[in-house]
Amino acid sequence: MTPPSLPQIPEIWQETLHWQPNAEQQAQFQKLYQLILEGNQKLNLTRITEPQEFWEKHLWDSLRGIAFLWKKPTSDSYLQLQGNTADKVQYIDIGTGAGFPGLPVAISVPNSVVTLLDSTRKKITFLQKTVSVLELRNVKTLTGRAEETGQQPEHRQKYDVALIRAVGTAAVCAEYSLPLLKQGGLAIIYRGNWTENETAKLQGAVKQLGGVIESIEEFTTPLSHSIRHCLYLRKVANTPAQFPRGVGIPTQKPL
Repeated sequence: MTPPSLPQIPEIWQETLHWQPNAEQQAQFQKLYQLILEGNQKLNLTRITEPQEFWEKHLWDSLRGIAFLWKKPTSDSYLQLQGNTADKVQYIDIGTGAGFPGLPVAISVPNSVVTLLDSTRKKITFLQKTVSVLELRNVKTLTGRAEETGQQPEHRQKYDVALIRAVGTAAVCAEYSLPLLKQGGLAIIYRGNWTENETAKLQGAVKQLGGVIESIEEFTTPLSHSIRHCLYLRKVANTPAQFPRGVGIPTQKPL
């Protein structure tokens, strides 16, 4: 059975993100949607299956976190990727689940390398098949827990950008992501509602991990007009060796 078509609405892509998919990327988004619907019959991947909702909450929302890549720099621009941007930017998507935000990022930024990390082997197996069907040569998959991966020399301080969506509190997300980043790297935490009180609480945790809160962006989704936030944490110093703490401790005893 052929799945319904995703909306294209290039003008919304352009107005909100200063980017729009080309024909190949649009076809990859549609194929990804089809694969998710098929995978949902066996795995609990997502409850978001209606075309417009999928477009907004999985595709658009994933890419809103990296929208700064496509904006023209201005005097008040602070969000940027540091270092030699001619090199392939190394992303890691922590707790990727069904592949969000990592897969839309990999499709939209083909000169990047995106590692999808999840502790559920069945989901990683699904993602490996999905990556193969979509012919995405810039995606790697990794089965593991963030607490363990962040202590492994082959992953610790190896990434330019860490993406983390729908995984625990912001302090937990910071502890999962900052150890994986190179100095100067950026953690992007996707949230729904956010308050100044939460910012004050988060600052202490981020400081312990060698980071600073660089920016908190509030925005409205283009179709359902929901309020969302992206938190941007910059790694400014080495993360102390004890972080991330052992499996389960960050959630049980958040910083």
